[in-house]
Amino acid sequence: MSNTSSSPRLSRRTFQFAALLAALGASQASWAQNYPVKPVRLVVPFPPGGGTDMVARALGQKLSERLGQPVVVDNRPGAATIIGTEAVVKSAPDGYSMLLSGSTSFTVNPALRANLPYDPVKDLAPLAIVARAPLALVVAASAPWRSTRELVAAARAKPRDLRYATFGSGSGPHLAGELFALAAGVELQDVPYKGSSQATLAVMAGEIEIGIDTVATIAPHVKSGKLRVLGIVGATRSSLLPDVATLSEQGWPEATFDAWYGFAVPVQVPAPIQQRLVSDLQAVAADPALQAQLRAQGMEPVQLGQQAFAALMQTEIARYRNLAQRARIVAE
Repeated sequence: MSNTSSSPRLSRRTFQFAALLAALGASQASWAQNYPVKPVRLVVPFPPGGGTDMVARALGQKLSERLGQPVVVDNRPGAATIIGTEAVVKSAPDGYSMLLSGSTSFTVNPALRANLPYDPVKDLAPLAIVARAPLALVVAASAPWRSTRELVAAARAKPRDLRYATFGSGSGPHLAGELFALAAGVELQDVPYKGSSQATLAVMAGEIEIGIDTVATIAPHVKSGKLRVLGIVGATRSSLLPDVATLSEQGWPEATFDAWYGFAVPVQVPAPIQQRLVSDLQAVAADPALQAQLRAQGMEPVQLGQQAFAALMQTEIARYRNLAQRARIVAE
């Protein structure tokens, strides 16, 4: 009897729950149809003027045209991008706060830092990767090495005698340098500098032997004859230096390190809004004028959607975690 009497109640509750879900779904769909009704904040966890900021302003302008609302770049640098990334993770999940950052936020920090105040994999919904910024391995024009193999031979002859500039423990140049050292079977000494300009000047002056920086940063100095580029660290050649082979082409595929730029929102942002943003970002990234602008700034336009972005995050986190253990890298 108890089963018979409880059945109508369960049916009513099931119906009420289904009705509630349907109402929520309809509400989200309606909300997404009206989105956006106000400016969208694009958080960049770096200072103005850098590569990420340039990508943000270039794509932000085009994205604003498609959304019909201003896209306002909000620079929030500090703590190895943790400050800006956390600001987005903890923002209202309504699609009005987006993150534009690179591997530091999405893969390097979770691989190297055990106590992040968020989990990028669980707390962020990746939307699209729109560009790569190839890194290059350089030495001073006055240095004796004219090829990567000559540099490797010198490093093997005197372990840890050759030094390379980084932007601190766990930075992109640090990881790229360690990947190269492991792939080539040599020992190099990392030396931290405060930033790209200081490190580049140190290499040109002969204060330090090796530099690893973005092509956009080093290309003018290569063309002026102050730096010699030995190889591209990324997966593909650079449009600015098309004659320079990648380290992979030179025999060290495991040394590949790509800097890239991707958009994300809090994971709770409704799926229809995520899909709208993905669609608009893909359209913007396909614009030929924008692609030409990115190439002129030393970047390579790409179009990777949500699934490819998420898969890349998982792959890189595992790779950099393994690298940190092998090279005993501890993020500062």
